[in-house]
Amino acid sequence: MSSIERTAYPRFKKRPTSKELRDVYSPTPEENQFAHKVARGPVSVLSLLVMLKSFQRLGYFPPPKDIPVEIMIHIRTCLNLSASVEPNYNSKSIYRHQKAIRDYLNVRPYGKEALHIATTSIYKATQVMDNPADLINVSIEILIKERCELPAFSTLDRLARRIRTLVNHQLFNSVFSKLTPEIERKLDQLLVTKNDNRTSEYNLLKEIPKSATLSHMKEIQNRLLLLTDFIEEIDSLLEDIPNLKIKHFALEAKALDASELKDFNLAKRYMLLLCMIYRSKISAIDSLVEMFLKRVRTIHNKGKEELELLREKHRSKTENLISVLAEVLNATSINENDTLTGQKIRELLGRRGGIDALKEDCESISSYNGNNYLPLLWKFYKSHRKTLFRLISMIEINSTTQDQSLLEALQFLRDNENRKIVKLQIDLDLSFASEQWKKTIYVPKENNLIHRKHLEICIFSYLASDLKTGDLCVKGSENFADYREQLLSWDECKPMVDEYCKELGFSSNSGDFVQQLKLWLGDTAQKVDLNYPDNGQVIINENGEPTLRKIMRKEQPQTSKALEVVISQRLPERNVLDILCNVEHWTNWTRHFGPLSGSDPKLENAMERYIITSFGYGCNLGPTQTSKHMKKAVTPHMISFVNRRHINASKIDEAIRNILNQYNQFSLPRLWGDGKTAAADGTKFDLYEENLISEYHIRYGGYGGIAYHHVSDTYIALFSHFIPCGVWEAVYIIDGLLKNKSDIQPDTLHADTQGQSTPVFALAHLLGINLMPRIRNWKDLKFYRADKDTKYHHIDQLFSDTVDWDLIETHWQDLLQVVLSIKAGKILPSTLLRKLSNYSRKNRLYQAFRELGRIVRTVFLLKYISDIKLREQIGASTNKVEAYNGFSKWLFFGGDGIISENDPEEQEKRIKYNDLVANAVIFQNVCDITLILWELSKEGYVFSKEDIVMLSPYLTRHIKRFGDYMIDLENIPQPIEEDIPV
Repeated sequence: MSSIERTAYPRFKKRPTSKELRDVYSPTPEENQFAHKVARGPVSVLSLLVMLKSFQRLGYFPPPKDIPVEIMIHIRTCLNLSASVEPNYNSKSIYRHQKAIRDYLNVRPYGKEALHIATTSIYKATQVMDNPADLINVSIEILIKERCELPAFSTLDRLARRIRTLVNHQLFNSVFSKLTPEIERKLDQLLVTKNDNRTSEYNLLKEIPKSATLSHMKEIQNRLLLLTDFIEEIDSLLEDIPNLKIKHFALEAKALDASELKDFNLAKRYMLLLCMIYRSKISAIDSLVEMFLKRVRTIHNKGKEELELLREKHRSKTENLISVLAEVLNATSINENDTLTGQKIRELLGRRGGIDALKEDCESISSYNGNNYLPLLWKFYKSHRKTLFRLISMIEINSTTQDQSLLEALQFLRDNENRKIVKLQIDLDLSFASEQWKKTIYVPKENNLIHRKHLEICIFSYLASDLKTGDLCVKGSENFADYREQLLSWDECKPMVDEYCKELGFSSNSGDFVQQLKLWLGDTAQKVDLNYPDNGQVIINENGEPTLRKIMRKEQPQTSKALEVVISQRLPERNVLDILCNVEHWTNWTRHFGPLSGSDPKLENAMERYIITSFGYGCNLGPTQTSKHMKKAVTPHMISFVNRRHINASKIDEAIRNILNQYNQFSLPRLWGDGKTAAADGTKFDLYEENLISEYHIRYGGYGGIAYHHVSDTYIALFSHFIPCGVWEAVYIIDGLLKNKSDIQPDTLHADTQGQSTPVFALAHLLGINLMPRIRNWKDLKFYRADKDTKYHHIDQLFSDTVDWDLIETHWQDLLQVVLSIKAGKILPSTLLRKLSNYSRKNRLYQAFRELGRIVRTVFLLKYISDIKLREQIGASTNKVEAYNGFSKWLFFGGDGIISENDPEEQEKRIKYNDLVANAVIFQNVCDITLILWELSKEGYVFSKEDIVMLSPYLTRHIKRFGDYMIDLENIPQPIEEDIPV
C-alpha cells in the first residue's frame, strides 16, 4: 500500500494554526444562513457547519474522531455558542445533512460515475507514469475538477495499484511475446556471474562514463558496439512502450543487482533488462558525442598553444631580421651610388647567414605571424583520426536545417577514409567553412586542389560546432536529438495562443507584437533621455562612453547590530542532525522517500534511516564516516542502500518543496522579501578528474563542477542544478524557476554576467520572467534603437545599431511554438538554450531569439543605468545568493568538500542533499529567531522593522557540525506558530 503522506490526498493538519483557522474554517454569512435553514438547534447547526467546513477542506466527510478539536472550537466561537455546546454526529439527521452539503456545494457523491472518472484518469496516467502516489494524485485532481466526492484513500490506492499492475503486465507480455529464444538466451546470459571476478555482464550496463580521454572514448565506442550488436531488434521491441515508462523501468533496473532481478517473473525481468540496455545505448551515444566535442576543443586549444610557442621560438629570428633590415636601411642612406649600395647589402646579407637562410626565416615567421593556428592542428589530430572516423561510422548524423553541405562533406570524408594521397582534386561545397579555413585547406595557385589532412580537421571541427548549435542532430541520442521533434506542432499551439498572450499582455498576431515591442523600446529610451539631466547616476562623455556613479554602501545601523548580537547570544546550541529531526516533525519531509516502486518502505525505522542518510550525504560525510559518527547505530551498507534504492534527485526535490511550503507560512521571511524575486549563481565544487562532468575551471582553479543555485529573496534555496564548469550558466537559469513547484513562485530573476545572453533575455521575456542581471561589462554591450531615424538629445551616443524587426515578425510563430512547448512541459529551456548559446549562421530560430533578446536587454540596460533603486535591488539579491553559496558549503564539511562520486546522477543528488540540509538549518534558524524576537518584545526590548530586515538566517555560530551524534525522534520539539507577529 502507498503511504498517504506521499500523496496529495487531503488530510487535516495535526495542529492547525490560528491563521489557517481564520482563513479556512471561518463560516461565511451565506454558510451560516444555509446551516440554520437545514439544521435546527445550536448542536445540530454546529455539527453541520463542522462537517461543511471539513468537507470544503478535504473533499470528503472525515470520521468525526479525525476532526481536530481546534476546528470545532473555532467554529463554535464564530457562532457565539457557549463552551457547553458539543457537536453530535450520531443523530439520525447526519445523512440528511451530508446530502444537503453535497447539494449546496454542487458535488456528486462517490458512486459508479465517479468510479468511472477515477478509473479512466488513472488508466490514461498509467501510460506515462508508474509511481502509485502519482497515479493517486492524478485521480484526486480529476475528481475534484469534476466536482466528485473523494472516496477513502484505500479505495484510490487499490484502484491505482490494480490498474497499474494490469497496464504493466500488458506491456510486459506484449514485449515478452516478441522475444525469440536467442534474445532470451542473451538476456539470461547478462545475469550470469563470472567466476573470475564475481561480476556479471549486467554491471557493464551500469558503468558510468569517465573523463574525455582518447582511451575512454574508445572504451565507450566498444560498449556502444556491444550494445548495438547485443540485441539489434531492441528498437522494434520497445517501439510501443512510452518513453517515460522506459525511463522508469531502466531506473528500477539500475537500482537492482543481478541476483535481485532473478527474483522477478520472466516477462518483467526481460522488460527491465531491455529498458536498461536501451537507456544504456542512449547514454553511450550521448557520452560519445560529448567526448567528441571535448576532444575537438582540446585539439584546437593545443593548436593555439603551439602557435604561441612558435611565436616565442621565432622571436630571436624576428629580432635578427629586424636588425638586418636596420643595417640595410643604414647602408642605403649612407651611399648614394646604387651599384656600391647593392654590393654593400650583399656583403651584409652574407655575413648575417646568407640570402637563402634569411629568406627561410622570413617564410617561417610569416606563416605564423597572424592568428591562424589551423595548419598546426594535424600534429594533435592524427592520434585521434582512427577513433573519430570510427565514431562517424557508428552514429547517424542528420541536419536540422536545409543546408546539407556539411553532411555531404562528411560523406566525402567517409568515402575517402583510406586514401593516403596528400593533395586531392575535388569539387566540394565548402560554404560552411570560414575564409581562414579555406585558405588553410586550398593549395595556393591550384584550382580545386586541397590538403586532405586540413580538410579532415576542418570537417570534424564544424561537425562539433553544428552539434553544439543544434544545426546537426544524432539519431538515438537524447542530449543531441533534433529538438524540433520535442516541440508541439503549430496546430496544437494555435488554440493556446490567444489565452497565453492575454495572460502575459502580448499581442496575439505578429504585426501587433512587433509594434508593441517597438513602442516599448521607444518609450523607454525616450523616458530615459528626458530624465537624463535630472538623473545624476549616468554620465556620457564626448566619446559616447557611459559611466555609472558607484552606489554608496549602506552601513548597518547600530540598533540592528545590537539586535543581531542579542539574538546570537540567545540562539540555542544545536547540531545538524537534531535540526533535521525537528524539521521532519514540523514538515514530514521524509514522506517523499521510499522504494522506486512507490510501495511503503519495509525498512525498520525508515524515517530515522532517511534522516541519517540525508545528513550523511548532505554534509558530505559519506556512508562510512556517517556510520562512525552515529556510534555504529547503522552500517555504511544500510546508508548507501537507502541512498541507492529509496532516494533519487526528484524525491529530494519533493522533500525540499515540503520545507519551502512550510517556510512560506512564516511571517519573518516576508520582511526580507515577498518571494517574487530570486537570484541565481553558481559555485564550484571539487570533483575527481575521472568523470565526464569534471572540467578545469580557470576562474576557480582545479577540477570540478558548478552547483547552480536559485535562491529566493526570502533567503531559502528554491532549486539547484549541477553542471560542468565549461557550460555558460545562463543555459540553466530558466530551468530552475520552471522546475520549482513550491508555493514560492518568483517572476523576477537576478544573476551575474554568466546568467544572461540575448537568447536568454528573449526566452525569459516570452515566458513572463523579468530577467535583471548584474552584468560586469555592460558598457561594452550594444544598445539597439527602434528606428535608425530616431535621435535622442542626451543618450543618442549609447546606441550603435538598429533592430531587425522583420526577422522577429517572420519568426513570431516559431518563437511562440517554442514557448508554448516549454509551458506544456514538452521541452526544457536548457535543452533549447544549449543549442542557442552558440552563434549559428544557419539557425534562423537562433537569430530570431537573438534579435528579440537585443530589444529586451536594451530596455533593461536603459532602466539599469537610470534607476538607482533597481541597481540596489539587483545588488542585494545577488549578495543573498552568494551568501547562500558560502552557507551551504559550510555545511558540506565532510571529505574536504570534494564530491567523491563520478556518477553524474549521484553528483546531482549530493548538491540536492546539501540544499535539503541547508534549507532545514535556515528553517530552524527562522523558528528560533522568531521565538527570540517574540520573547524580546514581551520583555520590552525595542527594535524596528528596519532592524529585522538587516538580519539573516545564515547563522552558524550556534551549530555543531562535528562529534558523535545520537538520533532521538521521541524528543518532540516545541510546536511552531508561523503567524507570530514580528
